[in-house]
Amino acid sequence: MNYQVVIPAAGRGTRMKADKNKLLLLLKGRPVIIHTLEVFEKDPNCSGIILVVQPEEASLFSNLVNEYDVSKVKKLAHGGSERQESVYNGLKEADPSAVVLVHDGARPFITTPIIARLVEKAAEEGAAIAAVPVKDTIKRVEKGKVVETVERSSLWSVQTPQAFRMPLIMQAHEKAQADQYVGTDEASLVERTGRCVQIVEGDYDNIKLTTPEDLIFAEAIIQKRKSL
Repeated sequence: MNYQVVIPAAGRGTRMKADKNKLLLLLKGRPVIIHTLEVFEKDPNCSGIILVVQPEEASLFSNLVNEYDVSKVKKLAHGGSERQESVYNGLKEADPSAVVLVHDGARPFITTPIIARLVEKAAEEGAAIAAVPVKDTIKRVEKGKVVETVERSSLWSVQTPQAFRMPLIMQAHEKAQADQYVGTDEASLVERTGRCVQIVEGDYDNIKLTTPEDLIFAEAIIQKRKSL
């Protein structure tokens, strides 16, 4: 089943402690964003990519897309002051009848089987997100003291992609904008409309590159996949 994907790439990535957009950092000789884009470029079910960038970086990303021959990037949308605004700007460039994915540019290890399951579930139910069961013991803390050990059997760590039927996610964004509400992810906006969000089990390799240490883990994942 065909889909389009919005990839926000307009963040500053201050926790990466880099002097530039973290998606431009090299991972095994290529920019992080190229690793991410190539997953969708190679997926025959992806009909288009909308890349959301800061206006001052548009030419830089355009040059990278051309250099690495990422032909499915159909539009460079402008990022906003918040991620939610950036995603909304990207969604407005997508096919209004499509199933659309929102995927972090800093998650280069998503796989096409997970994408396919998300698209199928979103087409059926309206909204679906990738997530993995929490492995660690979770404590609720107040003022530096443990007040509760949280039962983890129902806890999931949410990833991207998050997949939606376009009318539903646009309605959710428009409601959030009207209410001046900023959510933690797109699924939280859909939840506010009263609609259910389905879970598709993801992959623990689907990490988000946030801190310098994550680049070390990323290289290890690449090496592991080469040996399989």
